[in-house]
Amino acid sequence: MALTTAEVARLAALARIELSDEELARLAPQLDVILDAVAQVTEVAGDDVPPMSHALPLTNVFRADEVRPSLPVEQVLAGAPSVEDERFRVPRILGEEQ
Repeated sequence: MALTTAEVARLAALARIELSDEELARLAPQLDVILDAVAQVTEVAGDDVPPMSHALPLTNVFRADEVRPSLPVEQVLAGAPSVEDERFRVPRILGEEQ
């Protein structure tokens, strides 16, 4: 079943793509070829082929979260321009309540 230019125009409207009549006439057969190719792929995949989102298996590249000792507070604050109550001291934001 070939796509009509009216169906392609409807798809274009849904995608908010403005197409001229010439573009609709040119795209209808091209989209028909694409849909046929997708249909062929679905016929080849049998029940023994699991659906996948990627051709290759994905693995997590992040390291595992592990509790480790951190730097001592004194060492961290040693390079700070200003310290108050064992914290970085920063300028107050105007209009902020205490």
